[in-house]
Amino acid sequence: MTSDRSPRFDDDLLGLDPEDPEARAFAEHLDRMQRVPSCSVEGYIRGVGDFAESANRLRGPHRAAAVGVTVLLLLVAAWVIANAAGFVVATWV
Repeated sequence: MTSDRSPRFDDDLLGLDPEDPEARAFAEHLDRMQRVPSCSVEGYIRGVGDFAESANRLRGPHRAAAVGVTVLLLLVAAWVIANAAGFVVATWV
């Protein structure tokens, strides 16, 4: 037994081998599913990290969709920043 095993093996996953990589991955998935979302900067960063980890495991059209969503979000952020900078410069000039 390892010290970093999920307590889920004692409750929800009783009878599964905690050393099995698939069982450990499933326990980590259950832990992520029950994590309470935090409405803070740290919570949002953790959510972005979870999205990045999930996107890195994807293959095929699902990965292309994740990359497309990421690019779209970056384009929208760049547009908003450019408009805000233009407004600030136009106000001060």
